Amino acid sequence: MTSRPDLNAFSPEQLRALATELFDHLESKDRAIHHRDAVIEKQAHELALLKRHKFARRSEQLKGVQGQLLDELIDADLAAMEAELAELLPTQAPPAPAKQQPKREPLPPQLPRTLIHHEPENTQCRCGCALRRIGEDISEKLDYVPGEFTVERHIRGKWACEQCETLIQAPVPAQVIDKGIPTSGLLAQVLVAKYADHLPLYRQERIFGRAGLAIPRSTLAEWVGTCGVRLQPLVDALRAQLLAQPVLHADETPVAMLAPGKKKTHRAYVWAYCSTPFADLKATVYDFAPSRAGEHARAFLGEWHGKLVCDDYAGYKAGFGEGITEIGCLAHARRKFHDLHMANKSELAAQGLDYIGALYGIEREAKDLPDQDRQRLRHEKARPIADTLYQWMIAQRQKVPDGSGTAKALDYSLKRWAALTRYLDDGAVPIDNNRVENQIRPWALGRNNWLFAGSLRSGQRAAAVMSLIQSAKLNGHDPYAYLKDVLARLPTQKNSAIEELLPHNWTPASA
Repeated sequence: MTSRPDLNAFSPEQLRALATELFDHLESKDRAIHHRDAVIEKQAHELALLKRHKFARRSEQLKGVQGQLLDELIDADLAAMEAELAELLPTQAPPAPAKQQPKREPLPPQLPRTLIHHEPENTQCRCGCALRRIGEDISEKLDYVPGEFTVERHIRGKWACEQCETLIQAPVPAQVIDKGIPTSGLLAQVLVAKYADHLPLYRQERIFGRAGLAIPRSTLAEWVGTCGVRLQPLVDALRAQLLAQPVLHADETPVAMLAPGKKKTHRAYVWAYCSTPFADLKATVYDFAPSRAGEHARAFLGEWHGKLVCDDYAGYKAGFGEGITEIGCLAHARRKFHDLHMANKSELAAQGLDYIGALYGIEREAKDLPDQDRQRLRHEKARPIADTLYQWMIAQRQKVPDGSGTAKALDYSLKRWAALTRYLDDGAVPIDNNRVENQIRPWALGRNNWLFAGSLRSGQRAAAVMSLIQSAKLNGHDPYAYLKDVLARLPTQKNSAIEELLPHNWTPASA
């Protein structure tokens, strides 16, 4: 232990030098304390965030039920490819060698039957004689209305002319799946259960089994694959109409996808694009891609040059240099202050939340106004608050140390301020990206049930069907009623009139 020096023996110059040394030491200590406090605040902030998140299991090995999911996805992919090849092959191609078809079990006799008669419109033969009914052909299709299975018994009468032996029958109604047992109602139920209610096919197989129907999930998978191919033109038309909008939302979320040739999954992504709450068109289109690379967003948007509401992900940045205008999400900026407040009850964060809350209060007031009136209200009320918030953040940033959680929350908004406030200049632009985050939530719910996509094709099929289901919901339609009617009309719908079946244009055939 060192003894204290005798200050009385020091000259004035020595005392001044000692005082200077002590002040420098205190300043160094003060800087060290500030740095330590910033590190502690940062670590406390990160720890609080981690505690709020629920982590999924880390293992990516396929086990048990996951293997069943993989089987049904492969069957669906094979059925989809066969349907696509059938459309590409020439109509007069030589018949392929007949393969032995598995024997179909008759439908349970206890199910209620609906008799549907198909008779010729004219029973007069071309030779002038009256046709006589000589028999009939009967086929049965399994139908489903919510909560009940029924059987449609199609009876096609045979009519013959006794004099010239002419035989006629009413034509077989066109079906999405020819020579199969499912009606459009049953197909719609399988699709809605899988993609809206997130029930894998092996679970649906068990549900059908309890009703006395032995429908293997391999058969269900074939139905799903074929329907995906038949519905794709609708999704392409919906995408074209969505890209005609001047303002769009965009977001992406990870989905596990089976790596080809391996029993492990890797991270694929679903990209979601939708119209704004202020647009007349209500539509959402999903795009399934093998990665989060920005090239997938550029490929989907193509030549579109509008205003894109999105988060700060770098994948969208290339488009901003090619004519797309970036619109920031104020909800993301608010989330930074909210996380900071939840971590350490920061008064600064609470004040920031009050400012942003005032901006959202004005949005609630302007929600139902026309675009021009909404822009005028924003200019009168929201612009002064936004300018004050910006100056307040600049002043606060000078008072907090670099690297702290507070600094990060302030920096997020300050660096993106131009994008965050562009909504103030256009009444057709929303304040945040919450709409598309709500549209992408079904994928977050679904992946907890079906766990992974078996291939890029199965992911793209899911994206196509879910685009129609989610868009039907946005337009106030029951997805089951919508898909049932569309699948019934699709085989005879002209390509030039395909847009009549889009969710925002659809009216039931009965109407």
